Amino acid sequence: MAQEPQNPEIPRVVVDETIETVRVRRVPKYSVFLVLGGALGVFVAMILTFAFHGTDEASAAGIEYSQTQVFGFLALIGVAVGVAVGGAIALVFDRVLSRRARDVSVDHTRTRVEED
Repeated sequence: MAQEPQNPEIPRVVVDETIETVRVRRVPKYSVFLVLGGALGVFVAMILTFAFHGTDEASAAGIEYSQTQVFGFLALIGVAVGVAVGGAIALVFDRVLSRRARDVSVDHTRTRVEED
């Protein structure tokens, strides 16, 4: 059989197809849990600042703090604790959801153009 000459202007396309097995599972978005934990920490700091009037009395060193300063101190602590708790909750969700992982067969197609 005689081969027809190929047109040099038309590139040759090669298609490789393989079937692979991949593991599919849901993963929580850690950033959402961390941000919500920090926001919850600020909210708790706000509640604690306005619920207790600790600014009425002077501290042991004789310094009186305003409500804004008390809120700032509590917010620093609250954000750190909230981010840590949010991260821990995300890790627990990740462990629980990893048990529900399943294997799926996928058809992987790779197309490439060969130039002469």
